[in-house]
Amino acid sequence: MHKISGQRDPAAAFPLPARRDDASERRQASRAVTVSAAGLAATGITELLIAVLTGSVGLLGDAIHNLSDVSTSAVVFVGFRLSRRGPTERYPYGLDRAEDLAGIGIAVVIWASAAFAGYESVRKLLVHGATGHVGIGIAGAVLGIVGNLAVARYKLATGKRIRSATLIADARHSWLDALSSAGALSGLVAVAFGQRWGDPVAGIAVTALICHVGYDVTTGVVRRLADGVDPQIIGAAERAAGQLSSVVHAHARARWTGRRLHVEIEAWVDPGLTALESDALGRAAAAAIRDQISDVDSFTWATRAAPA
Repeated sequence: MHKISGQRDPAAAFPLPARRDDASERRQASRAVTVSAAGLAATGITELLIAVLTGSVGLLGDAIHNLSDVSTSAVVFVGFRLSRRGPTERYPYGLDRAEDLAGIGIAVVIWASAAFAGYESVRKLLVHGATGHVGIGIAGAVLGIVGNLAVARYKLATGKRIRSATLIADARHSWLDALSSAGALSGLVAVAFGQRWGDPVAGIAVTALICHVGYDVTTGVVRRLADGVDPQIIGAAERAAGQLSSVVHAHARARWTGRRLHVEIEAWVDPGLTALESDALGRAAAAAIRDQISDVDSFTWATRAAPA
């Protein structure tokens, strides 16, 4: 039997026990996006009509934000559809990254919504614009709160279940819409008590909330695209490999592409191992990694001979 050399052995990919139904997860994601888009469209159009009737900029900003969610849902849907395509010669890793790229579209829409809502709110505050039919406006804001909370909970539950960062980001966007609806509601209540400034101030507060979540979503998307990963994943992978017999030291790397987590281990092992023993060690490492990190989808193992 051959001994492993002092040079780095070629990396080998070891199979992992299947624990996910990818086709089912994609169906769940598509269903969540479609149902959410329909609900948000109905909510947003109703709020928009009421905003035009009442002249409420707080409600207008909330309506535009709700309708922007429909466009982001379309972006997410396209991302999931593209990620279904398998590897090709041009794209040997497939198009899983399309889900992460869809997150950029969500971030752009959030920031555009913030700019529009902020502009309209400041303009109304400066010109001392009036708000009418306040009771109808309050009802519209309550509708926005209920609709957005329902959609956010649904998308968040689905996103966590299938581990989709893009769907979770979209759910946070809908949660933000519920907060913005609450802000619009508070402004209209203030107007009902004779405070004309309540509506534009509420619009400015809604804009601040949009910017806050926009920053959160943007940093999350950029982190994924830059191959950022939770340090705990790296620590767990190195501990799992390092505890195996014959492994002197292990160095791990990991990256997400869409909903798939890829882990690579470079291990310094006993130079006396035979090729067969080295292969068995790699398979043991794959099992150990799977036990420690349930999210892992692919595993690559490379060895170096440890110094004598």
